[in-house]
Amino acid sequence: MSETTGSLREQIEELELLNLSPRAAKARFSQGREREDAPCPLRTCYMRDRDRVIHSKAFRRLKHKTQVFVSPEKDHYRTRLTHTLEVAQISRTVARCLRLNEDLTEAIALAHDLGHTPFGHAGERALREASELPFAHNEQSVRILRVLEKEGRGLNLSHEVLDGVLCHSGSLKAATLEGQVVALSDRIAYINHDIDDAIRAGILSERDIPKEASSILGSGHGVRINNLVASMVEHGLKTGEIGMDEGHAAAMDALRGFMFETVYLESAAKSEEYKGADIIKVLFHHFEASPAQMPEEYRDIALSDGLPTAVCDYVSGMTDRFAVALYKEIFIPKGWDI
Repeated sequence: MSETTGSLREQIEELELLNLSPRAAKARFSQGREREDAPCPLRTCYMRDRDRVIHSKAFRRLKHKTQVFVSPEKDHYRTRLTHTLEVAQISRTVARCLRLNEDLTEAIALAHDLGHTPFGHAGERALREASELPFAHNEQSVRILRVLEKEGRGLNLSHEVLDGVLCHSGSLKAATLEGQVVALSDRIAYINHDIDDAIRAGILSERDIPKEASSILGSGHGVRINNLVASMVEHGLKTGEIGMDEGHAAAMDALRGFMFETVYLESAAKSEEYKGADIIKVLFHHFEASPAQMPEEYRDIALSDGLPTAVCDYVSGMTDRFAVALYKEIFIPKGWDI
């Protein structure tokens, strides 16, 4: 490799120092990785992290994990993968407008939901109940990145990416503005695309949207997202912080409350959810009682981290369809062929 090519990463890092906001995370000043890694001559550490996430097995599995609708038959409902891509796009738009580090933002966004169980949040609750462990998908995402990927070696990502993934939900606040952008973009994405899917399913209509929200955010999927993103950008440019003005924040909270009342808790979208939760519980108890039936890598985890953790790792990593197929294989009688 030529001397010029070998300096491309340094050139990109210099451009970050020149062009990004003083409050943006700079690749050159990353807190680094848990294990020292020789620098890439072409990519900054955050570019490299993004690529590692995209090429991971856990990322590919997201295409067959529930967002809201369990095992949708039609092609246009969101999955956990399409949700992730929408979060990444919203996050990158905000990061570019605020002159934050787009590569770090994208890496966090693409990795933030890797730890989700089959069957969405219902599966997460079911696994927590079955295992009696404080299982949380954001913590499991970090565990996948640090430990489970690449046959137990993990992806060895930068500290800032792991922090953003851990802090994208709950009461934790990411140390970087980039991580904070992803956390808020996640909420913007799921509230609005879940409305879109619920309208597509006939559960809601645009007329059902609360007036206190539509009067501020407007009507229609794209209009609402655009107004929320614009509010984030304007707030960031004005204050240097990640957030929204009070009116837009209240409107989004109203939308979120409306979705819990009409879709997330009791609706046709959730009619099959309890079955998925039951499958999770049954599979957990089965493998806890018969750990020899788990793949070898999880049996090894049982020796080092305990059996409940190993079974959680195995079951939470399944796709919806793999969990259903495995349940059928273990518990549903097969036809006798003689």
